[in-house]
Amino acid sequence: MPMTRVTSRPLSALLAAFFLTFSACEGKDAPAGDDAGASLPDASRPDSGTPDGGEDSGTPDSGEDSGTPDSGEDSGTPDSGEDSGTPDSGEDSGTPSDGGPGPQPEPDAGPVDAGSPSPVCGDGTREPPEACDDGNTTSSDGCDSSCALEPGWNCPVNGRACQAAGCGDNIIAGEEECEDGNIVAGDGCDSTCRLEQGYKCPVIGERCTHTLCGDLIVEGTEECDDANTDTGDGCSPLCVKEPRCTDGVCVATCGDGVILPGSTTEQCDDGNTRAHDGCSPTCLLEPGFVCQVIDQEPPQAVKLPIVYRDFRGYDLPEGHIDFQNKHDGPELGIVKNRLNAAGKPDYAKEGMPSTTTHGATTFAQWFVTTHPVNRAVVAELTLQRQPNGSYLYDAPSFFPLDDLGWVADAREPRRSDSGTPVRWRNFSFTSETRYWFEFKGTEVLTFRGDDDIWVFVNRILAVDMGGVHGPEESTLTLPQHAAQLGLRQGGVYEVAVFHAERYTTGSSYRITLNNFSTRRTQCIRICGNGFVDPDEQCDDGVNDGGYGQCAPGCVLGPRCGDGLLQGTSGEECDDGNNQDQDGCDTTCKVELG
Repeated sequence: MPMTRVTSRPLSALLAAFFLTFSACEGKDAPAGDDAGASLPDASRPDSGTPDGGEDSGTPDSGEDSGTPDSGEDSGTPDSGEDSGTPDSGEDSGTPSDGGPGPQPEPDAGPVDAGSPSPVCGDGTREPPEACDDGNTTSSDGCDSSCALEPGWNCPVNGRACQAAGCGDNIIAGEEECEDGNIVAGDGCDSTCRLEQGYKCPVIGERCTHTLCGDLIVEGTEECDDANTDTGDGCSPLCVKEPRCTDGVCVATCGDGVILPGSTTEQCDDGNTRAHDGCSPTCLLEPGFVCQVIDQEPPQAVKLPIVYRDFRGYDLPEGHIDFQNKHDGPELGIVKNRLNAAGKPDYAKEGMPSTTTHGATTFAQWFVTTHPVNRAVVAELTLQRQPNGSYLYDAPSFFPLDDLGWVADAREPRRSDSGTPVRWRNFSFTSETRYWFEFKGTEVLTFRGDDDIWVFVNRILAVDMGGVHGPEESTLTLPQHAAQLGLRQGGVYEVAVFHAERYTTGSSYRITLNNFSTRRTQCIRICGNGFVDPDEQCDDGVNDGGYGQCAPGCVLGPRCGDGLLQGTSGEECDDGNNQDQDGCDTTCKVELG
C-alpha cells in the first residue's frame, strides 16, 4: 500500500478548504451529475475500498453516487481532501490532486454541536435521564454513581443527601439502623427504624434480640464490652463508656456522657456513639437538631448503672460467713481510706478485732463477682428530679433481687390462694454504683440505709456507715471537705457508693444528689415538631414519606411534579414542572389534544 503523503499549504488555502467543507455539509440537496454538487465522503467513516453493500458491481462509492466511479487506481487509500466531484487521477497515490489537506480529522474535530451539554452526574442538578443527583457519584447513599435511584431511598432535593423512603420496607437506608419488618415500637426497632436501647437487629426482616453485655462483643447499642461487672473501669456493666478521671483530671472520651471543662475536642457528648441523633460518633454536632447542655436544663431523671451481688446467708448451705451471722451493730473503720487500683474498697481490719466481719479474704468477695460465692445482677438506679433541683432515689423497702439471684434457682415460683404471684424475698446482697460530677462548690449528698454504706469521692472515703444496723442517715456537704477530698473547682470527680444488706430484719436505701451535675448534651430533632423551620421543606409532625406527604428529614416526599413517574400512585406522567397546557397537567394526568 502506498504511503500517504501530507503536504503543507498556505493558510488561505486551508481556510478555503474549511469553508468548502462547511458549505458541503450545509448543501444537502445539490443536484447530482454536476461536479460542484458531488457529495463528500462520510467524515466519520474513511473509504476503505470496501463496497457499501448496495447493488454496486464492486467499485467503492465515494459518498453519494454522482454516477462517475472512482478510477480505482488507489484501491485502499481514502480520499485525502474535500471531493470537488472530480475522480482522483491516480497519478499521485497519496497526494490530493487539488493540493487539499491530507488525512481527514477525527469525527469530534468537526463543528461543535450548539445544543445542550450532556447531564453531568454528581453536579447536584438533576437533568434527564438522571433519576436523582445528590451532588456526588458515590453509590449506596440513595443515588448511585450513574445517578440512578437506589431501592428504599427518596432523593427529593437535588444536591442534598437522600433519605429513607420509609420505615418497614425491609431496606435499611438513610438514618435507619434496623428493619424488623414492622413499624411497632418496643420490640428493639422503633417506629422510625432506630435501634432501641439494649437491642440488636442483625437480620433484616427478622425480630430483634437483646444484646448480651459481657460477651466481649460490641453490638447493637453497646458502646463497649469488657466482659466484667465492674464499674469505674472505663466500660460500665451496661456496656456504656465511663469517664476516666484522676484527681479531677479526665481523659476526653466520646460517648461517656461528660463534656470536660474547656474541652476543644468535643462539641457535644450525649452518652453514646451513634450517628443521626444530634451528636455524631466523634462528638461533633449534627445538622437538623437543637442540642443543649443539660446542666442548664437538667433532665427529669438520672440513671446510674448499679451492680448487685447476691450472697447466701451463713444459715444456708454454702452461705457466706459475713451475711446473716447473728452479729449486729454499727462498726466504723472496716474499709481503708482510699479505693484500691481496681476501684474497690480494701479491708482495713486485718489483724484487728471486728464485730461483724471475718477477715480480708472474705471481705474481698463483697464487691467482686466471685463464682460460686456470689452472683452479679446488673441494673439501673433511677433518681428522679425534685422541685428543688436535687435528684432522689428512695426505697424504704429495698429488695431489688426478689425472685432473682440464688432464690430464682433454689425455689419454685409461688402464688397466693387467689392465684396472684408472690415474690420470694431475697436478703443478703451488696451493691455498687458510681456517678461523675463537675465540682462547683455547692454540692450536698445525703444517704440513708442499712446495713453498711461507704461513699468515696475522688476515691477518698467521705462517708462511713459500716456495720449491721437499722436505717442510718448521713449528710455530706462537699465544700466543707474540699481540701480533705482534694477537690478543686471545675474538676470532674467520681462519687462511688458501696452498700451491703447483711441481716434479715429490713432493708432501705436512699440517696440524694443536690447540685451535682456535669455538662452533658441533650439533642432534640428539629424535624418532627410540626413547624417548618429554616432549611426544612415541610414538617407535618409525622414525616413518614408517603405520596404527597413530608418525608424523613423534613423534605418533600414522592409527589406529582417531582419529575419521577409514580405509577403506583396513579400518575400517568410527570414532567417535573407541574403546569397545565404542556401535555401533563398539574395532577400528573396526560392532557388530551
